[in-house]
Amino acid sequence: MATRPDIMYRILVVEDEPKYLRLMSTHLRLSGYRVFQSHNGWDALHKVFTEEPHLVVLDLRLPEMDGFEVCKRIRKMGNVPILVLTALNTDEDMIRALDLGADDYVTKPFSPDAVLARIRALLRRSYESVMDTPLPECGRLRLDEEYHNLSVDGRTIHLTPTEWKLLKEFMMHCGKVLTHDHLLGAVWGPEYQGDHEYLRVYVRKLRSYIEPNPRLPVYLVTQAGIGYVLYPSPHGQIKE
Repeated sequence: MATRPDIMYRILVVEDEPKYLRLMSTHLRLSGYRVFQSHNGWDALHKVFTEEPHLVVLDLRLPEMDGFEVCKRIRKMGNVPILVLTALNTDEDMIRALDLGADDYVTKPFSPDAVLARIRALLRRSYESVMDTPLPECGRLRLDEEYHNLSVDGRTIHLTPTEWKLLKEFMMHCGKVLTHDHLLGAVWGPEYQGDHEYLRVYVRKLRSYIEPNPRLPVYLVTQAGIGYVLYPSPHGQIKE
């Protein structure tokens, strides 16, 4: 599925290594995107504010301000999708970046075509959802389409694009068990099926928003070896 032809998406590439900056920028331009470039974190934050990109490709090893801090600050500014593209390849680095608000994580060396496919997937999820579909409800949880907010017990919580997509999938199937692969396919795409660590990171984030005690979830409950279920009311306690 291609991205919409009537939109010229703006992509900000944040990278201090010239060869990677040139490689990624060239492939993006050849694919029809408008590309902006930043060589350091401070300039990246400035361009996010002034150019309003549709997506940010972010390296983590940057001068002056590292990519983790840039990711955190971008996420505070809004819900623009962030694809991390980095040489840091440990699980700890990936989990930290995702916890700070990144939507995808790719390590170097990389295939430009594979990265472009992930960019297209992120743009589809973030900007091409069907706007006139009634929003699902599940117990005390309500979603706000315009601002990507979650309302729970009188609190308003702003969700990242991936958090929004995952919670909406749970709420569309309120009270039903969803398998790991179903959730990965529905939210990230079929190429992510089997990558359960992605899912665990985001389930943990959602629990921090909706659970009275995230370590003893009673709404978003694990089904051991199968997946998860979002209940409209408290439904047992399973220590994570």
